[in-house]
Formats: sequence, structure tokens, C-alpha cells
Amino acid sequence: VQLQASGGGLVQTGGSLRLSCAASGRTFSRYSMGWFRQAPGQEREFVAAITWGGGAYYADPVKGRFTISRDNAKNTVYLQMNSLKPEETAVYYCAAAYVTGYLYLSDLMKYDSWGQGTLVTVSS
Repeated sequence: VQLQASGGGLVQTGGSLRLSCAASGRTFSRYSMGWFRQAPGQEREFVAAITWGGGAYYADPVKGRFTISRDNAKNTVYLQMNSLKPEETAVYYCAAAYVTGYLYLSDLMKYDSWGQGTLVTVSS
């Protein structure tokens, strides 16, 4: 599956953004989808994931503020980000995996396909 992320941009502290990840291919609904982010000089880290059945998982720092969702009819996964903080400035990547469960979905090595990333900048 090929992925293309979009929706990044510049937002002030406390603001919101919604990222989208469009997938090609007819097997999108069979994949779990994840969002990761990578800040300058930092390792890529897990943000959120959603299974083919709609089960959602979140990293602790974003719980209660971010919401992941998917529309299988549109082959698209979304990440609604609210109350953004400057330390969340990063390139956000979407990815597809053929696994389920938090243990696997939070591990970037379990993902088979990656989008190109979209930059989110949160100004203080």
C-alpha cells in the first residue's frame, strides 16, 4: 500500500490540526494504520494507531488530546490533534501494518509501508 500524508502546517500553542493519510490499493481496510512523529535530532516515536476494526491506541503524551480515525470507503486515516504544544513540533508520518495490539502497533519496525511525512510546527 502506498501512503501520502497531508494536513501539516503552522499552528499556535493550544491550536488544532487534522492530518490525513490517503492510501492506495484495495487492501487498505485490512491494515492497521499508525501515526508516528520525529522531531529534529530525535528518534521517530509512536503517536497513535487504529486497527482494521477501529480499535485505537495512543501514546500517553497525546491521550485525551489526539484522536485517530479511519474511513475505509475513502482509504484514509486521520489524526485530529488538539491543544498542541511546542514540543510536538515534528514531521508526522503515517504507516501501515499487518498486525494488531498495542505492543506491535507502537513498534515502528512492525510497519510495512510509510508515507512521506508532513511537518507540524507549533509556535510558542
